[in-house]
Amino acid sequence: MNVDEQQQTLWISQAAEVLDIEIAALEIQKTALNADFVAAASLILHLKGKLVLIGMGKSGIIARKIAATFASTGTPAFFVHAAEALHGDLGMITADDAVLALSHSGETDEVCGLLPTIKRLGAPMIAMTGKTSSTLAQHADYVLHIPVSEEACPMNLAPTASTTATLALGDALAVVVLKHRGIQPEDFARVHPAGSLGRRLKSVADVMQTREAVPMVALGTPLSEAIVTMSSYRLGITGVGEGDSLIGCLTDGDLRRVLQQGKVDMGQKVSTVMHSNPHSIAGNHLATEAVRYMEEKKVSVLFVTEHESLVGVVHLHDLLEAGIA
Repeated sequence: MNVDEQQQTLWISQAAEVLDIEIAALEIQKTALNADFVAAASLILHLKGKLVLIGMGKSGIIARKIAATFASTGTPAFFVHAAEALHGDLGMITADDAVLALSHSGETDEVCGLLPTIKRLGAPMIAMTGKTSSTLAQHADYVLHIPVSEEACPMNLAPTASTTATLALGDALAVVVLKHRGIQPEDFARVHPAGSLGRRLKSVADVMQTREAVPMVALGTPLSEAIVTMSSYRLGITGVGEGDSLIGCLTDGDLRRVLQQGKVDMGQKVSTVMHSNPHSIAGNHLATEAVRYMEEKKVSVLFVTEHESLVGVVHLHDLLEAGIA
């Protein structure tokens, strides 16, 4: 379909207007943050049970996404469709849980129909609604107001700006809880094992070769034997030390420098030509950190240590195969 230049200009202008309305809604949303937001975050942070998200229609879609965000950032959470809850799924909610119910009008029949049972269960409830005087708001322990009066829809009917503001407020709530829960990248990695995000969050221990794959020679080993050991492992490096204690290393670059000096004593101890401070990294570090370290130090191999003991080795090729580098 060909679109003439005038039509293109019109469409882009209309799209920009939508974005302006939604940006304005987010600016307004910031002004609605209050003590109830703080109380809701504290409630979720100290929950014994799970956070249960409830909604219908577009609000249900947003609730499902907010539940996924909480679950992926350290807060056990799940979504319950309000209509299904009326027909048995409400049994998944216990007194140890908290309910986060979404309804912009605050009068959605299926959501409001659950309120008496939730109250009887004793589960505290947080409402996300555009109407602070609504049935939902009146029954909630905490009300997170969505003060959006203008939708991006030209008829001001289709949920657009209001759903954007609700989603953003859900993100704000989840991130505040995440920060105070003290979630670290390795915690995040445990619940994101797949896809590009999973690859970014792999630890060095996930991609390294174990201790058995690390060439090692003793301090008094002749240079000739060290070369044989290094060549047999095809890593271009050998560790120098005793047992799991890493004291130094010898690389193929070191050998080239020795050979360039002319006369080489192949019987000299490897300790006379080794590096005394091998590049190493802990196994619990992110694999992406290993890549950055390799780039900074201009090396392709890192020894992996734990409490000063050698536990493995990671090569740039390992990181490439894992899709990290």
